Amino acid sequence: MDARLNLLGNPVAAKALRHVVSASKVVSDSTLPAATQELVKIRASQINGCGFCTDMHTKEATHAGETSTRLNLIAVWREAKVFTDAERAALELTEQGTRIADAAGGVSDEAWANAAKHYDEDQLAALISLIALINALNRLNVIIQQPAGDYQIGQFG
Repeated sequence: MDARLNLLGNPVAAKALRHVVSASKVVSDSTLPAATQELVKIRASQINGCGFCTDMHTKEATHAGETSTRLNLIAVWREAKVFTDAERAALELTEQGTRIADAAGGVSDEAWANAAKHYDEDQLAALISLIALINALNRLNVIIQQPAGDYQIGQFG
């Protein structure tokens, strides 16, 4: 199975991706905890059905020391005891921010207030930027049917 388009081989797509990667670097360099960042990327990727990003971020999270128990329970985080209150707030914001079209009011005031209890303004800015960026990357990969399973740790530097 091959992708419909080689995002790195096409000059227009590659240029656009460089900008997305630059924005992602701002988030990864922020004070938003790295473990939270991976949880957010995985949960949005699961919701969006992006196998490539789910593969990539679960492998990167494992490499960074995340446990298989936590990774296996991300999709059912509400019933799992292994996530902190802050991580739960980030996962809720991720779900609502990813499912905007499914929710009549978008992101609820309650979800926002809960996240704001756990993260300072810069971390919130990083969190919402991350949610937007991973959703964009998910959509690119889903549209081109980027195959999953072959990602290698650190593949993109």
